[in-house]
Amino acid sequence: MLFAFSVAPSASDESGSVSAAVADAIKVVRDSGLPYELTSMFTTIEGEWEEVMPVIKAACDAVAAHGPRVSLVLKADLRPGFTGQLQGKVNRVREHLGDATS
Repeated sequence: MLFAFSVAPSASDESGSVSAAVADAIKVVRDSGLPYELTSMFTTIEGEWEEVMPVIKAACDAVAAHGPRVSLVLKADLRPGFTGQLQGKVNRVREHLGDATS
């Protein structure tokens, strides 16, 4: 199962950036050992409910250290029994595009 999430504090630094808070959240994800992918807008983690939800909560807790309010956006692709979908889904689309090697 894939879980895409975006977490950010309610306040930013003086430049408007939330990258330090997001980096703290990504450290939590990285340290979990679960497969993940970081993009400019979301982080996608692959795993079962019981594995992923505590990681997302801990990422929110890490961001909460940066401010009194946290915003979380969560989207899930619940397809039990399938693994390797971080790249598998992308590869299937690329095959349709005739770009299977990218």
